Amino acid sequence: MSRRRIVMVGTDPSGQGGVAAVLSVYIEQGLFERWGVCFLASHRAGSALARSLLFLRCAFQLLGLLVAGRVALLHVQSASYGSFWRKSLLLALARAFGVPTVFHLHGAEFQKFQARSAPWVQRWIRHTLERSTRVLALSEAWREALVRLAPQARVEVLANPVRYPAQAGHASEQSGRLLFMGRAETRKGVFDLLTALRLARQQHPLLHLRIGGDGDLDAVRAAIEREGLQQAVTLLGWVRGADKERELAEAEVFVLPSHDEGLPMALLECMARGKAIVSTPVGGIPQALRDGQDGLLVPPGQPEALAQALRSLHGDALLRRRLGDSARERVREHYATDTVLARLEALYRELGLEPLR
Repeated sequence: MSRRRIVMVGTDPSGQGGVAAVLSVYIEQGLFERWGVCFLASHRAGSALARSLLFLRCAFQLLGLLVAGRVALLHVQSASYGSFWRKSLLLALARAFGVPTVFHLHGAEFQKFQARSAPWVQRWIRHTLERSTRVLALSEAWREALVRLAPQARVEVLANPVRYPAQAGHASEQSGRLLFMGRAETRKGVFDLLTALRLARQQHPLLHLRIGGDGDLDAVRAAIEREGLQQAVTLLGWVRGADKERELAEAEVFVLPSHDEGLPMALLECMARGKAIVSTPVGGIPQALRDGQDGLLVPPGQPEALAQALRSLHGDALLRRRLGDSARERVREHYATDTVLARLEALYRELGLEPLR
């Protein structure tokens, strides 16, 4: 019989979003090759029919591997809502075959999803968490939240891994350049940011915001017009590859005023490059980015406080450099790929698996 393998299920790594970025790091750093991971894509962008067919294909592939006795561990990368339903069904299937499972949560809105669900759905969520061999949370705050939802769940913290560049990215920074990267929607605070930009530009008229991401861009354009920021904001759409590297290099300040988060990859990427950062104390962010030490944290939904943080950073180059240098060092210690992948591989060994080499 062929060797039993780790099967990992998640969104297509070539797609958009934080989970895809995490999976890309796993692949680039050789995790799949070292452990012989069989990856099954359960979701990618497309029509509802295409997404449904992809999930059915994923489920049948997993079933075939289970029937053949080829699965040593099922490790699912999950968010909330539909993602949770897809992954919870696959986890139940693996459990029926006696296969150990890892539920790896990335969903920023998982608590809201649970709280707004019917009682029977809440019981299923708790059952899924507690029946998983391990549950992985992105931060200590998320671990505590999951234990409250499912007291018997065995929850451990595994942060998102981020590439650590050899040098900080200051040489190409453009004065007054602000960067937002992520889905342009209310949850990510993009509309708060536009209002804050208008307020901050009253004192610093050369501030310019570049928005990289998808989302409801028509609503964002309308908000830009309402705020009178047509000359102060550039919509980039989703950026990747060399275009993304250029945006990261040229940004003076990265801004992510989210209302809910897991542990955003864009924030970690900017920390790794030594950027000055303004964000909010939600999800795993305050564990990664300590207020006043590695960046500035402001309450979500408060544009005036956000504007004041932008004013402070634009007017103080020494503050920007001090915060950025500290953020970069924090990534090196806690979030660099070698550190995080070593923890994941230790978990695999704890569950009785060994790498191919």
